[in-house]
Amino acid sequence: MSNDKGLDSLQVWQRSLAFAKLIHNKVLPLFPIEEKWAMTHQLRRSSQSIAANIAEGYGRYYYQEGVRFCYIARGSLEESYSHLVLANEIDYLPDDLLKILKNEINEIHRMLNGYITFMKRRKRGADEPGAPKSFKEEERSDNIDPRNGIPDP
Repeated sequence: MSNDKGLDSLQVWQRSLAFAKLIHNKVLPLFPIEEKWAMTHQLRRSSQSIAANIAEGYGRYYYQEGVRFCYIARGSLEESYSHLVLANEIDYLPDDLLKILKNEINEIHRMLNGYITFMKRRKRGADEPGAPKSFKEEERSDNIDPRNGIPDP
């Protein structure tokens, strides 16, 4: 991505980073100490993974790799939501905070889908994995049988 302003200008990355900070500062302190290496660890990891995967995909050369890492980020977003719902159901997380977090998750999900769509529409290079193979006319030979593609002797 040569004509861009860098990762810092990517709004979905900024929003995902803010979400991870929100989880770290407002949600994790609500969990009991016995959850430190269980749910707390899982939620911290999955929420941080969203922005990290967007950044990793952004830094890749091929757009299809960027799309793949956004799919991973979207999976981490859904994993975070699952942890938050469970935390709410076992009374670690109040309903009002879950509602705020769910709205934020929905917005990040919408932004990620938009970013994925944008990347998919970008022109794919000939060498990019998944790009259609190009066929040059000048490589064709008149003595190739068109029925089976085998050269005639």
